[in-house]
Amino acid sequence: MLLITPQIGEKGVYLKQRLRNKLIEHKQYIAKHGQDMPEIRNWKWSPPMKTQALIDTARKLVADDKGVLAMDESNPTCNKRFAKLGIPQTKEARRAWRELIVTTPGLGRSISGAILYDETVRQQTNEGIPFVKAVMDAGIIPGIKVDAGAKEMAGHPGEKITEGLDGLRDRLAEYAQMGLRFAKWRAVITIGKDIPSRGCIEANGQALARYGALCQEAALVPIVEPEVLMDGTHTLERCRKVTEEVLRTVFNQLYRQRVMLEGVILKPNMVLPGLDCPQQEGVDEVADATVGCFLRAVPAAVPGITFLSGGQSPELASARLNAMNARWQSQLPWALAFSFARAIQQPAMEIWSGQDAHVTAAQQALLHRADCNRAARRGKYTAA
Repeated sequence: MLLITPQIGEKGVYLKQRLRNKLIEHKQYIAKHGQDMPEIRNWKWSPPMKTQALIDTARKLVADDKGVLAMDESNPTCNKRFAKLGIPQTKEARRAWRELIVTTPGLGRSISGAILYDETVRQQTNEGIPFVKAVMDAGIIPGIKVDAGAKEMAGHPGEKITEGLDGLRDRLAEYAQMGLRFAKWRAVITIGKDIPSRGCIEANGQALARYGALCQEAALVPIVEPEVLMDGTHTLERCRKVTEEVLRTVFNQLYRQRVMLEGVILKPNMVLPGLDCPQQEGVDEVADATVGCFLRAVPAAVPGITFLSGGQSPELASARLNAMNARWQSQLPWALAFSFARAIQQPAMEIWSGQDAHVTAAQQALLHRADCNRAARRGKYTAA
């Protein structure tokens, strides 16, 4: 007897009908021939089921006014931040810090997903609970950073290309087996004299798209992160033009690689003047420039945009996200959320400073920043 038990998603009415029709056809074939239909003996519903699972996960990452916590710093980056605070730059110190994060009581009320690092997904809490399980037990979806970092781009002085596509299919399969449900890939775009070049933008856009296709093949939602850096003297308008060009290129490449946009999350920079630009626009001006740019460049099929903080202070990142939602939320086709790293972690790391006695206070600070950003998603954040 043939037993088919697909898992139908909440919006799987169409798939239910397809299954019903196929079963009717199968029964008629058995009545006539006395055996299973040849094409149904190894019949699998994985492609449509995978599609619905991707859509459901992407939606959950931006649901209920929550956001994604980026705790995927590479070991050198994490060590650099530890060094500034006098924290030992060791594997155990990194493990202890990440345990502090994933065991913060109540974190799941404001955080929907957590981006982990390869070292982290192979570590455990002091009680022997794998970090991936600890994240899921907190009601948070676990994800993974999969790029190998931005390297100097040959023939393009001052520009970078992100590496890591070689062997990515096998790595994604392993991560999916470990229970991870989404991934992240970061591309870096620098604004300067005569840069970014089209060659750099197109190369990074294609890499993001190829990564996205491989993720969806493995049933992982790709978080696509094209970051236009804040460093430089460029104006707000210059950042807007570059950001729009980058986003148009990225989505063009995603289309070419047949990536399903309903199962993608965009993680971009906000449109900001360079850190060294003499004119620094206010929160409302940044909000309007950012949303205006995205309305022209981001397809409505994308379920959500989770901004990176990119070196902004925790308070300023929250205030700018708040202004976008307060001024524009009712007019947007996608959710505007957050995927901050330092803007959530830094106050807590400074309190912790590697001391066990400071864990509780650090966790309270971490939760506070997460709650602030959930309030910003509602347009109700204040500096107080």
